[in-house]
Amino acid sequence: MSNIHPSAVIEDGARIDPTAKVGPFCVIGPQVVLHAGVELRSHVVVSGQTEIGEGTVIFSFSVIGEIPQDLKFKGEASKLQIGKRNRIREHVTMNCGTEGGGGVTRVGDDGLFMAGCHIAHDALVGDRVIVVNSAAVAGHCVIEDDVIIGGLSGIHQFVRIGQGAIIGAVTMVTNDVIPYGLVQAPRGELDGLNLVGLKRRGVARSDITALRAAFQMLAQGDGTFHDRAQRLGEETESDYVRQMVDFVMSDTGRHFLTPK
Repeated sequence: MSNIHPSAVIEDGARIDPTAKVGPFCVIGPQVVLHAGVELRSHVVVSGQTEIGEGTVIFSFSVIGEIPQDLKFKGEASKLQIGKRNRIREHVTMNCGTEGGGGVTRVGDDGLFMAGCHIAHDALVGDRVIVVNSAAVAGHCVIEDDVIIGGLSGIHQFVRIGQGAIIGAVTMVTNDVIPYGLVQAPRGELDGLNLVGLKRRGVARSDITALRAAFQMLAQGDGTFHDRAQRLGEETESDYVRQMVDFVMSDTGRHFLTPK
């Protein structure tokens, strides 16, 4: 209790680890679980069936675990699960899931969610994801590990963004993005590979070369985009290229952003 400010409102039933800190004027609902080392700065609202992992810090005026912004939501039980060591900055909103989307919104570990960004219902967000100021991830999206979403960008519902991709600022993404892709321009054009991100991760030069060759084949080869990806999968020996091919060949409700 020494870590909970006397002005905070904690409803009966909430489970708060003794090492968690709750700052002034926070409001915590009855189904909330805060694990070890969680810190809520001032004026944070955490509601719904929300679980927050160890070491996550949430800054002022964020609203976490409220009901979805979805007219189909009828009050059914749903969850928000947030992993470990995330930094959730001021005015961020994250909503619980819906019955039609599996009932859970899930955020991985070690993410940075900058001021004013939004994670909608049933989104699945991986580890080490960065969502920059005022960007919005719509319902049912899948954001894989190591993705960066630039400021003021929007990700359309049901879109998948593959591991290691980067979305430029002020970009609307309406179709799936291949792993390690670079997307920019107002209507979201696949403009190359996230070479800077690959190099920062220490990816071998041979794998980067293989990815660049794969991108060119996807851009200029014969047949449809899926035909080119399938041929690429039969020829490649790179695990990174194989990951890209598997992503393209997997089920999706959207089309793909394709190279020019």
